[in-house]
Amino acid sequence: MENTSEDTVELHGDEEIVEVIDLNDAEQTPDDLAEELEDVEFEDAVAGADDEGWETEDEMEADVDDSELTFSGHTGSVFCVSLDPQTNSLAVTGGEDDKAYVWTVSDGEVLFECTGHKDSVTCATFSHDSKLVASGDMSGLLKVWKVDTKEEIWSFEVGDLEWLEWHPGAPVLLAGTADGNVWMWKVPGGDCKTFQGPSCQATSGKILPDGKRVVVGYEDGSVRLWDLKQGNTIHVIKGSDGHQGALTCLDINKDGSLVLTGSVDGQAKLINTNTGKVVCSFSVDSVKAKGSAAEDEESNSVESVGFCKALPLVAVAYLDGTLAVYDISTQGLRHRCQHEAGIVHLQWEEASSLVATCSLDGVVRLWDARSGAVVSEYRGHAAEILDFTLNRDASIAVTAGGDHKAKVFCLQRPDRGPTGRTTPATQTCPLVLLLYLLPLCLLLFLFVFILLSSSSSSSFSVLFSSPPPLPPLYPSLLPSPPPFPVPRKLTMPRSTDVELPGRPVRS
Repeated sequence: MENTSEDTVELHGDEEIVEVIDLNDAEQTPDDLAEELEDVEFEDAVAGADDEGWETEDEMEADVDDSELTFSGHTGSVFCVSLDPQTNSLAVTGGEDDKAYVWTVSDGEVLFECTGHKDSVTCATFSHDSKLVASGDMSGLLKVWKVDTKEEIWSFEVGDLEWLEWHPGAPVLLAGTADGNVWMWKVPGGDCKTFQGPSCQATSGKILPDGKRVVVGYEDGSVRLWDLKQGNTIHVIKGSDGHQGALTCLDINKDGSLVLTGSVDGQAKLINTNTGKVVCSFSVDSVKAKGSAAEDEESNSVESVGFCKALPLVAVAYLDGTLAVYDISTQGLRHRCQHEAGIVHLQWEEASSLVATCSLDGVVRLWDARSGAVVSEYRGHAAEILDFTLNRDASIAVTAGGDHKAKVFCLQRPDRGPTGRTTPATQTCPLVLLLYLLPLCLLLFLFVFILLSSSSSSSFSVLFSSPPPLPPLYPSLLPSPPPFPVPRKLTMPRSTDVELPGRPVRS
């Protein structure tokens, strides 16, 4: 009974004893622990763990790289990429290393470096004439550089930056910030105008093709159409008609009559810019892609949207890895294309029904919207792809990845070579001319042959008649034909001796 007080456990409140574990009073020495660990097979345990879904650095480096060129100038994740619209020969990338680089797509040579930023560069884009390039970091510091002189010509600082876009026909720059304001500057003059929205983030924005209006999506789910000249709102879509969550992306069709918006509420809405009315809403059931953040979320966020320029179709990319293709005329789901991981961005080709996507698994995929089938896949990144863009003829894709690299992929198509690389014009023209001229040359040769060899009035008789037999090469070796008998000489009576009717006989 002496140890009763020592073994007594004092409980507090709602505590209760779940299990009593007997402890050995004898303290174990290091030698005792070593003896107990002798029977553990560490090698087998480690080998089994390595084989179960883990990939070493060497194995990742040994993966297939389909890219034609890798740009390794950044020392951190690459967040954004853009091509110059005039020649598509220059790319600008911004990254976690607080830098932006302008480099050539053909060989990866750095043209110049955009320095002086205070935070990660999340926006970088060329002006409409490719003469200027703008870069913006998360802190709101904006810089504009002149491409030909490689010099900084303008800078400005705003609040936390959300998006940055050039005017489609003038040296005018627009930016949306976390305080809900939209800024517009004339570069490099610096003339400024602001469009004050609600007290929440201006998460996305695009200028309409007419260059007179801009559509902006906000964190509260509202969409506003602004008049750039007057500075007032034309339409406001919010409440039950609007989204029930923050906008993540938007796109405009080629004539500017429709806007497609995407939100974290899992909805994509088609809005008429002339009336400000919501035409229809699109949504799909979540599939929960492997490795995507949507596994722990109730809603399936829309990450990217886009209009097809060749057919009345729209594409909506979801965080769960679903690419949904909808028909605008019927407002119905046409195809559902599933990815292995969440989709980050999509882009339609300019003049076809093909749409390209990049996803968190580091793969670029090309899909045919008419059939819903994947055309090709391009691998090479060792981490997620955070942004990508296609050139004008969709022959190359330039990607920005979380592996600190930007890559150039040559997209394989039926009208291109086996490597996917578009044949340069200097090589295409002679080949095409040769293919066209070869049949003409054959026809011309055949016509000349007919003219020279025909001996009759009809040239077709030469073509379809059997050729004359060729003379023997060695006539002396052939047996001579037997001699014909010489006919006898016949004597005819003289005309004087023959009595012809009706004529007198000569005496």
